[in-house]
Amino acid sequence: MEINRDSRRKLLPRALGLIFLAALGGLLLARAQENSEAEWKGRDVWQQPARVMDALGITSGGQVADVGCGKGYFTARLAERVGEQGKVYAEDVRDDDLKVVADYAREKKLTQIVTLQGTEDDPSLPPDSLDAILIVNAFHEMKHYQAMLAGFTKALKAGGLLAIVDHQDKPGKPRRDYEEEHRISPDLVREECTQNGFEFVREENGFDRPQGDGGGHFFFLIFRKPR
Repeated sequence: MEINRDSRRKLLPRALGLIFLAALGGLLLARAQENSEAEWKGRDVWQQPARVMDALGITSGGQVADVGCGKGYFTARLAERVGEQGKVYAEDVRDDDLKVVADYAREKKLTQIVTLQGTEDDPSLPPDSLDAILIVNAFHEMKHYQAMLAGFTKALKAGGLLAIVDHQDKPGKPRRDYEEEHRISPDLVREECTQNGFEFVREENGFDRPQGDGGGHFFFLIFRKPR
């Protein structure tokens, strides 16, 4: 069917508008990613992702998960380490954060990143498939930590590692207080993990957030699923 001249004149502004919106969306996405990457470089100084990944033995081709991934800081670092032959499962309960991670992965062509939306009592990770699970500044929020730990056990290979990095607090408080204060006692984390079947491996030190970024000491505990 032939479109007359008047119809063409009406359609042209709409088409140009759609092209403009698409271009604007792409520009905003690029700027947002630039801002994130600039912030991430600052976080590299104290969060030491290379050291974390070395401690977990993560290498090219590895299968890992970033649980509570947020906007993907550690997901991006893990993806660089495992490469195209590996897999990084970026898990979170918030779909808006997962969209940010998916957009980043698509823009950077990081096909090794897979986003997964979990729930408060199930990380929804693939069973018996992971070499390591990393949880950064999120374990204190897990109200159903026993169910989550069961999910981590199910997802890890025999001998696989569970790493928990979190903001340190004093021991002896109810767990609800830790959730509200967004920090937790490393003693409690160690107790909860070992009571739910994990073997404690070791603690790594030296993760202090600068005062300009809010300050505070972060602990780094490593556990193993029994072989």
